[in-house]
Amino acid sequence: MSPNLLALGAIALWGTLAALGVALKHVPPFLLTGLALLVGSLIALPLSGFRLSQWKVPLSTLALGVYGLFGFHFLLFLALRHAPPVQANLVNYLWPLLMVVLAPVVLPGMRLSAMHVAAALLGFAGAAVVILGGSGPAEATPGATDWAWGYVPALGSALIWSTYSLLTRRVAAFPTAAIGGFALVSGVLSLLCHVWLEPAVELSARDGLLIAIMGLGPMGAAFFLWDKALKIGDARLIGILSYLTPLLSTALLIAVSGRALTWNVALAAVMIVGAAILGTRSR
Repeated sequence: MSPNLLALGAIALWGTLAALGVALKHVPPFLLTGLALLVGSLIALPLSGFRLSQWKVPLSTLALGVYGLFGFHFLLFLALRHAPPVQANLVNYLWPLLMVVLAPVVLPGMRLSAMHVAAALLGFAGAAVVILGGSGPAEATPGATDWAWGYVPALGSALIWSTYSLLTRRVAAFPTAAIGGFALVSGVLSLLCHVWLEPAVELSARDGLLIAIMGLGPMGAAFFLWDKALKIGDARLIGILSYLTPLLSTALLIAVSGRALTWNVALAAVMIVGAAILGTRSR
């Protein structure tokens, strides 16, 4: 299959993640992350021919996978609970831009050009439009302090996913099925945190169905599609395609929330996506 089609499949699945997170916002974030990742890890079984030996990776690689999968999703779900979901989602999708800006720091042989700097400034200006434009009473969540704090985990999730994606290019090559191990360990860790830190809750049949969809889709199949696409395709083109994700995700959030598209959200989407594309055009 074409690597671009594989990447587009992952992008389409990731476009549903924030909307599913909002629909399950009553589920404690550690519990939600853990259950979804455990469901997602099951996809690796048929990929590996039910041979767990393909899940074996060095401990440092496993730690990187847990950092990416567990850290990213936990902070994203946390942000969606403490900031307006559309704005928090757009801030989270600064990760393509951060990949460009941080590439010279993480990967040897790359340099930061003036165009990269311009892209970074445009992207963060877009984030400011999202945050400042959402300060009206219709958008803010109860408590101004919580509203402001909610953007911190959104930015943190962007930083984690960008650095995880870059650092996977600095470790020894591993089979795509090994991502099942990343998801399994991350899921178990999340559930342990739930037991220690969160109150027990009862899940409805609807909750179980949505968690299964989340685990099989944006927190499961998407990781395997993305990894395979990067292994056989042109990472530059695939990176550009990834900028479709915030548009799909934000459009779906607006649709399911029944909100009208406000000027600041539309402008911020254009600025953030435009900044990311501008950043990739530099050599």
